This record gives sequence, C-alpha cells and structure tokens, in this order.
Amino acid sequence: MKNKINITFGSNALKNISKNFKKAYTSIFILVDSNTKKYCLDTFMNLTGLNEAKILLMSSGEENKNLKTCEKLWYQLSEFGADRNSVLINLGGGVVTDLGGFVACAFKRGIDFYNIPTTLLAMVDASVGGKTGINMGSLKNQIGIIKEPINVILDPKWLNTLPQKELRSGFAEMLKHGLIADRSYWDQLKNLEHLEKTIISKFIKPSLSIKKSVVTKDPEEKNLRKILNFGHTFGHAIESYFLKHEKKKRLLHGEAIAVGMVLESFLAVCCCNFPEIDAIEIKNVFKRFYPQLKFKRIDREKIESLLYHDKKNIAREINFVLLENIGTPKIDVKVSQKLFNKAFDFYESN
Repeated sequence: MKNKINITFGSNALKNISKNFKKAYTSIFILVDSNTKKYCLDTFMNLTGLNEAKILLMSSGEENKNLKTCEKLWYQLSEFGADRNSVLINLGGGVVTDLGGFVACAFKRGIDFYNIPTTLLAMVDASVGGKTGINMGSLKNQIGIIKEPINVILDPKWLNTLPQKELRSGFAEMLKHGLIADRSYWDQLKNLEHLEKTIISKFIKPSLSIKKSVVTKDPEEKNLRKILNFGHTFGHAIESYFLKHEKKKRLLHGEAIAVGMVLESFLAVCCCNFPEIDAIEIKNVFKRFYPQLKFKRIDREKIESLLYHDKKNIAREINFVLLENIGTPKIDVKVSQKLFNKAFDFYESN
C-alpha cells in the first residue's frame, strides 16, 4: 500500500516528536484554528518544546474550509521560507486536518504533514484515512487528494477541551462504524446512557480499528471504502444546505450525518430488505442523542437537489450506501427519488 496508516497513541508520542523533527526537517510549521490556538496550542508547545516552529492560523468553522484559506496559508509558508523539506503539523479538528493535509500535499508538490486530532470527530474519522480536501462553495469536499499523513498522534486527553456538542458530532461517526461493520459494537454504543468523555475515549480504538481495516483494503475508495459513506449522501447535502442558508443554524458534521443515517435506514428498508424494526431502532437511538430537526417542503427539495453533487455519483445517478442488515452494508444502490420525501416523513415521525 503506497499510503501506510501510522497511528501513535498517548502524550509520550508528542513529547518524543520534537527530537525527530529537529533532525529531519529544515523548518516546522503548526496549523491551528482560532479554537485550537486558544485551548490546545500552549499545551502542545509545552509537551513538545517546538519553540522554533512557525504558527499558521486559520479561522475556525466549516465555512473556512475553502481555497481562499489555502491560498492565504500557501503565501504564509512561502513568506516564511518553507521548502520541500519542511513539515506541517495540523493541530485541530476535522476542518484543520482536512484542509491542512491538502495545503501540505499541494505546496511545492508535497511536503510532509502530521495530524494531531483534538476533536472526537477527527480522532475517529477525519484525521485517519488520507482524505485531505476543501469545500467548493457550500459543496462538501469537492476538491482534494488522498494521501496519508506521516503519522497521526492521538491523545484522548484533548477531549477535555471539547464542548458536549463536539463530542456528539464525533459520536455519530462511531455509531456509523457499528452500523456498517459490527452489530455488537453498535449495541455497546447505543446503550450508553450519557456521552461522557472518559467512557467515550475507551471506544476510540475500536472505531479506528474498523476504519483502518476498511481503508487499508481500499485506500482510493474504488469499492469497499465507500461503505464509510453510509449516511453521508443525505448527510453532506443537509450539512451543505444548512451551511449556506442564512436563516438556519449551521450543523456540525456529525449532527448532519446522524440525520442522514436515519433517512438512509428508511431507504434501506425499501431497497435492501433491511428489517424495519432495525430502522426504527436506529431512528430512536439517534433521537436520544441528537436534536430533532424539522424540514419544510422547500428544505427537502433544496436538499434533494444537492444530492446530485455527491462524489459517489456516476453519470448523474445518485449512488447510496445502504444496509442489508446491521453490520452488512451494500454499496452503489440506486434509489427512486419518490422515496426521498417518505424518508423525511419517517425521520420526523414519532
């Protein structure tokens, strides 16, 4: 495999990197957003002692995951004298690791980069698997490169910096891992009473194990890796719609994907003989952990139109990842548009 997945756990890994970096690289850059600058950067610097590193700052939020931000960072790298033997450390959540990886891949045709995920979403999903990229307008992840970081250095202690809604966002991807790969894992997660940091941190490695296993077998998403997109066809469309709508509060990635998984569970009942009792269970689990949204007819129509920009589509046909059973996904499923409105009705029903 040309892109090997390297993951190192614990604070000691952070303490050890400074010696290696000083020997291996001509210059060191650390990318943070306004949140990780405030809550994580001092701790990171104290652990690593990388005082000579240059700090690159971007604004936080999905709306800043764009080419304009990349261009600003490329100019800064150039002004600071970065060369092909420089390294970029992405310290942050999924927006930072996605965009930072893309910045590193494109600058001088590629410099080394490391991911230090500080959110649950980044720990269990975004920072691992080599998907770097940016949005194009409000359309999610339309521009990007698949390339693994040199290493992902993962320390659950960063979870202590997170508000509850960020934990909830990452937890959606963990629930997805159970639904696509392991019913017993799904059962463990769905039975949690509260999203407590100390409890959730114990499930990070099992989630990573599922994702790593899938990505290792299909790094470029030609086939098997598509299963990781369960809930994301509708979920990304919903996330994009809320991102660009002036009167709607922006959804975190996991909040949108949670809705997408409920919608796509209903589609699975219709198209893959997925047991209806399991679809109802999925809906009830997500209702327990996530706020219930309401979609007017115009909302539904706009979201449906965004489905045609999904990256899995071929020849303008929408390809869904659906479930045949919990733990048994099916890729490239064509779904009649007549079912979309019924899926929303199912989501909003009691």
